Parts: sequence; C-alpha cells; structure tokens
Amino acid sequence: MQGKCIIIGAGDLTIGEIPVKEEDFVIAVDGGLGYCGILNVEPDIIIGDFDSVSDGEREAIATLEQEIPERIIRLKPEKDDTDMLATLKFALEKGYTEFRIYAGTGGRFDHTLANIQCLLYLKNHGATGYLIDGAGMILVLQNEAVHFNKNLEGYLSLFALGKEAKGVTMQGMKYTLDNYTMKNDFPIGISNEFIGEESVISVEDGELVCMLSYVVD
Repeated sequence: MQGKCIIIGAGDLTIGEIPVKEEDFVIAVDGGLGYCGILNVEPDIIIGDFDSVSDGEREAIATLEQEIPERIIRLKPEKDDTDMLATLKFALEKGYTEFRIYAGTGGRFDHTLANIQCLLYLKNHGATGYLIDGAGMILVLQNEAVHFNKNLEGYLSLFALGKEAKGVTMQGMKYTLDNYTMKNDFPIGISNEFIGEESVISVEDGELVCMLSYVVD
C-alpha cells in the first residue's frame, strides 16, 4: 500500500508535529531540512538548490551526499521550476498522488502564491495536495465537490483562481451560493463560517482556492 508524500518546506513552521506513517514518503525541500530535527522526522530525500540552509545544514548535506548520495537531489539555482515544483514532479514520477505540504506558507508572499499554483499543478496531473499549517489548510478545487465534517469550527474563504469559476455552490455554511459565477476581481467568498452542519463546496467549471481557518481550543 502506497502512502502519502509528505513535504516539508522552508516557509513558516506553525506546528509541533507531523503525523507520518511507515508507508509515507517524506521529502525535505531546501531549508525545510532544518525543521526535520524540530519535528523529529527523518526525510527519505532532500531536494533543493540549498540557498536557504544554514552553514551547519550545508555541511550535513555535503556529508550525506558523500555517504548516501541517492538521498540528495541537488538542483541548480538558475532554473524554471521552483524547488517545490521540482519536488512535486519528482514525487509524481514515483507514483504518488496524495500530498501533504507543511511549512509551505508564510514568509515571502511570492513563495506562498507559487505553492498555491503548485496545488493546481498537482490537480492537472491527477493528484491532490494540501498546504497545511497549525490552524488551517489550503486546497484547490477543479470541477469537483468537496465535503466538510459538521464538527468543523472556524472560517472558510473561497477565491477564483482563474478569471472566473462557473457553477459555484456553497451549502451548509453561514452564507450560501447557488450556481454562482465567481470572478477573480470580487472576493465574495471570503470569511464564510461553519455552522455545525455538513457543508459542501462545488464548482462545475473552473478552479477555486479554498482556505480553511480552524478554531483551535
């Protein structure tokens, strides 16, 4: 049984632990290697151009590259793919279709936006990915419906990723939509609320960015 691909990035770390099962495949992306010790997680592969690692981490990578070279994938600094996108392509080639990305948000805004686009890349290649932080999650919907448990508390925001997304429906939330055309210059989907009911978000034609902010006791 193939597990999930768990990716640890170099963004803001907002959690203290990551649930990793034996069958999961863990990749540290560039400076994300520094979080592995904090999280007590041993990466199977380390990928990056290593421009954001500390001197100590750089030395550790060089030592590991000599001892177990297959665990290090060194990328060129000048490239079209971000380190994250290169990592996703590598894992897709290995057959993984379910991704959990930690420390992939925060820090530089451009990196966060790039990682959201990477979620759409996964959708376009038959896979599903989630950007996860301590009190929330980001996912991308493409011509599909997703269901949320009635026990969730907090907020859900929905944005058109392209110029427009057609047939957007939101049920079981404080504010509902029915067959709505959502456009990327009007943020009508921001700060909706869970109300203790099973909720459904769907889009018939287009892509949506869905951001969840949980209430944490």
